[in-house]
Amino acid sequence: MVHSDPPSSARPLPRAGAPDGSFRPGGPSEGEPGRDAGRDPVAEAGSELIGGPRGRHAGVGVGWWTPLRVVALTSIGMFALGMVQKLPCWTTGWFHGPATQYTRACYSDIPHLYRARGFADGLIPYLDRIPEELGAGMEFLEYPVLTGAFMEVAAWLTPGGAQSHRPEQYYWSVNAGMLMICAVVIALCVSRIHPRRPLDGLMVALSPALALTATINWDLLAGALLLIGLLLWSRSRPFAAGLLIGLATAAKLYPVLVLGPLLLLCLRAGRLRPLIATCGGAVISWTLVNLPVMLVAREGWATFYTFSRERSVDFGSLWLLMVQRTDLSLGTERVNLLATAATLAGWMVLAVVTFVAPRRPRLPQLVFLAVAIFILFNKVYSPQYVLWLIPLAVLARPRWRDLLIWQAAEVLYFLAIWMYLAQTTGEPGLPRGGYHLAIALHLAATAWLCLVVFRDILRPARDPVRADGSDDPAGGILNGAADRFALRPHIPALPPEHRGAVVPGGGGDLPAVPAGIVFHVKHDAGKAEHPRNEGGESLGGTSRETGPPEGSPT
Repeated sequence: MVHSDPPSSARPLPRAGAPDGSFRPGGPSEGEPGRDAGRDPVAEAGSELIGGPRGRHAGVGVGWWTPLRVVALTSIGMFALGMVQKLPCWTTGWFHGPATQYTRACYSDIPHLYRARGFADGLIPYLDRIPEELGAGMEFLEYPVLTGAFMEVAAWLTPGGAQSHRPEQYYWSVNAGMLMICAVVIALCVSRIHPRRPLDGLMVALSPALALTATINWDLLAGALLLIGLLLWSRSRPFAAGLLIGLATAAKLYPVLVLGPLLLLCLRAGRLRPLIATCGGAVISWTLVNLPVMLVAREGWATFYTFSRERSVDFGSLWLLMVQRTDLSLGTERVNLLATAATLAGWMVLAVVTFVAPRRPRLPQLVFLAVAIFILFNKVYSPQYVLWLIPLAVLARPRWRDLLIWQAAEVLYFLAIWMYLAQTTGEPGLPRGGYHLAIALHLAATAWLCLVVFRDILRPARDPVRADGSDDPAGGILNGAADRFALRPHIPALPPEHRGAVVPGGGGDLPAVPAGIVFHVKHDAGKAEHPRNEGGESLGGTSRETGPPEGSPT
């Protein structure tokens, strides 16, 4: 609409790459998704159960049922359902032969490692050598230091006793309660990273793969620390974000991969100081956690790293599929070389796309892709590794349809691996060919979701996060910042009050300042002072204000 009263607003700048240099709307071109990218048909259909999509004038978070409370309670409820799914193992399956825990798909490392890693006997992780009869060749705990501390705290909280298998049951229950807190933290962080999309956390909370795999191992601890770090980065607190990323890396190795996307985005924006602060914070916190153990028990501390390096081809991986379907022989050194080379090649493609994309990619898009590439070419894929990707996938591509398609493949793989292992114990189960099909579906679904995110990067009009006028809500100091180094035309910075309000272009066109943004400019002696383009021409004039379509979900 046209404003007749000051302050005046500027028209959008011409799209970069327009052949005639004329003004064009900053929204998507005709025939492109436009603001429809911000609508989620699956969410709208599901919302009919609770009254239908939110209207234009509906209040958000009115009353007790705020989005964050809904997300938190849903997380607790789904996590509890996952615990119920493990009940057949909790009662008998973990203790009377391996078959039941496979046929009921309720296996967990947690109760088995309570005794096998010496927690039941009071051994101190990394310091005390595990007896041969317990560790089956594993002399020290093979987990990073912060995860080992988490396991030890749970052991302190576990009541002892000699009755049957009660200590293992209690140990799993204590860990499940602590991991539930981590799951809630992850979902809430996803809700808060995108302030305009607080209900995106429900995509994490309602994830079937999360409910099924949350208590297999301790991966949720690193995920919670990483998401807090990403939330702090989104609030423009790079040093604090680095501290949390370092802690997450002290719990699991994959969170360090976040620093790669941060490097690429900060290079494109020419903002290296925040990156240095983040890296410094990560080094400090990781060192504070690891150095004492490294100095006192170096052999025990190094077990995680040597175990990872010496591990051969294992379940769920592309390499297992190749070895078992062909006559190819892959020793440990050879598969290490191939996996490293393939992963580096994937990351190089990611780096090139970062600098050729018409708009600077959003941070969660690059983080998801970096971790997904690592998973696709890793030597092993344990079913709980899906927990690494779930919150990152929601932040990168918050669309129910896409996430449910990917999750379906992950749930199938979850069931397939246990049925395959059941077959190896002599029980009826899934033959090798069926397991190979499940691996292929997992790899294909993950690769497909990566391609969807790559498409969103190269055609930003399809990005559901940017459909409401946002730039990169998770970007922190990068949100709305100008480009400095890119293989596409330069993007000017937005004024601080409008950062985060960039409407993307589509099909490779780049709106320097898109339509729908209203600039509040200062007046001098009653005369509006309009922005100018790079040629020095005044860009004063009318503006358009656009809002989300009525009925669009939050």
